[in-house]
Amino acid sequence: MPPLHPPFSRAISSAQLGPLEKKVLRAVWTRGTATVREVREDGTIWQTYPTIMTTMDRLFKKGLLDRVPDGRAFRYSARHTPEELERLAAVSGVRQLLESEYVSLHLSYLVEAVSAQDTKLLDELQSLVERQRAQLKEGERE
Repeated sequence: MPPLHPPFSRAISSAQLGPLEKKVLRAVWTRGTATVREVREDGTIWQTYPTIMTTMDRLFKKGLLDRVPDGRAFRYSARHTPEELERLAAVSGVRQLLESEYVSLHLSYLVEAVSAQDTKLLDELQSLVERQRAQLKEGERE
């Protein structure tokens, strides 16, 4: 996995998406690129043109959409795939927990939650920790 760049991790951690923002983002992902009019005419979002325009502008300002001029409008595209966005949000949340003065407590909660969800996940977590530890040791030798 490529490392996170600080601007993305900050943008994602501040991006608290509301229901309409999620719908609009999904519409752009589905189409690849879209103007406000295309999202409005798609039929899955029933808000007014100005509401969708404001929402898309907000997503652009949060760093989740890119835009280029397209006539008198903008054509928007997603800056991240759904998987990348999920990864960025998860990493941002975990980093926030790890920066806490109660980091050991948070780690114990994580282990407790993982084991309660599925004991096989606990084995997977251990495997991931061991793999990361081996990579770190390998990096120290170089």
